[in-house]
Amino acid sequence: MDDPQFLIMAAVFLIGGLLFLVVAFVGIKYFNIWLRAFVTRTGIGILQLIGMSLQKVNAMVIVESKIMAVQSGLPPIDTRALSAHYLAQGNVRRVIQSLIVAHRAKIDLDWDTAAAIDLAGRNVLDAVQTSVDPKVIDCPDPRRGSGRTTLDGVAKDGIQLKARARVTVRTNLAQLVGGATEETVIARVGEGIVSAIGSSDSHKDVLANPMLIAKAVLDRSLDSQTAYEIVSIDIADVDVGENVGARLQADQAEADVRVARARAEERRAQAVATEQEMKALTQENRAKVVLAEADVPKAIATAYRSGNLRTKKAIASNGQ
Repeated sequence: MDDPQFLIMAAVFLIGGLLFLVVAFVGIKYFNIWLRAFVTRTGIGILQLIGMSLQKVNAMVIVESKIMAVQSGLPPIDTRALSAHYLAQGNVRRVIQSLIVAHRAKIDLDWDTAAAIDLAGRNVLDAVQTSVDPKVIDCPDPRRGSGRTTLDGVAKDGIQLKARARVTVRTNLAQLVGGATEETVIARVGEGIVSAIGSSDSHKDVLANPMLIAKAVLDRSLDSQTAYEIVSIDIADVDVGENVGARLQADQAEADVRVARARAEERRAQAVATEQEMKALTQENRAKVVLAEADVPKAIATAYRSGNLRTKKAIASNGQ
C-alpha cells in the first residue's frame, strides 16, 4: 500500500476520473446548445458557454438570439455585447427582434441604439413596429385620466365647438431616448385644435371645412422634441355647443344691472342721510328760536327796571 508507484497510479486514475466527470458534465449540459450554435455558425464556443454560466448569463437566451441574428442576415453582433446587455437587465430577444424588423423594413437601426432604447425602459420592438405601421391616437383620449371626450373651443362669433380628432403617428427612433411621450403629443394637438377654433372668425367656417383646423395644427410642428412624428391629423367629429358669447353678454348685462342698482342704492342712502341732516338742523334752529324767545321777557324786565321802557302814552306826550 505504501508503494510510490501505486500511489502515483492511483492519483492519475483519480485525476483522470475527475476530468472525465467534468467533461461528461460539461458535455451533458452544454453539448446540445453548443451543437445548435455550431451548426448555425454563430461563432459561440464551448468555453464561451462555460464563461456565461460563470457570469450567471442565460446561455440559451444568448445562443437563440445570436441564431436569430445570423439567420436574418443582420450585421455581426459581438457575443460579449449580448452578454453585457443581459447582465444590464436588458431584454436581448426583444432587441434582436427589433433589429430584424428594422432590417427587413430598411430602417436605419444599429445594435447600440436599440440596446440604449431598451435600457431606457422603452419597448424598442413596439417602437420599430410603430415606425413600420403607424398607429392612431385619439385626441382627447378619455382613458388617460382626464375623462374628457371632446376638445372645446369658442370661435370669434361666440359659438362653442366640440371637436374630436385622430392623430396618426409613427416612432421617431432618433428621438426615442429623451423624447416626449404620447401624452405630450395629445396635449399639444388638443391645444392646437382649441387655438385654431378660437382664431376662426365664425363657427360656420369650421363646420364647412374642418380640415382648416387640421392644417393649422400641422403647420405648428407639434411633434418637435417628441418620440413621434405626426403623419396626419384627422378631425373625426365637430359638434356645436353653447352660445358662449350670448351667455357672456347676458352675464355682463346682469352684472351691469347689479352695479347700477348698487349705485342707485348708494345715491338713495346719501339722499336719506342728507334729509336726516336737514331735519336735525331744523330742530337745532327751532331750539335756538325758543331760546331767543325766552330771552325777550328778561330783556323787557331789565329795560323796565332801568327806566328805558316807555309806553306809547309817554311817547305821545313827549312828542307834543
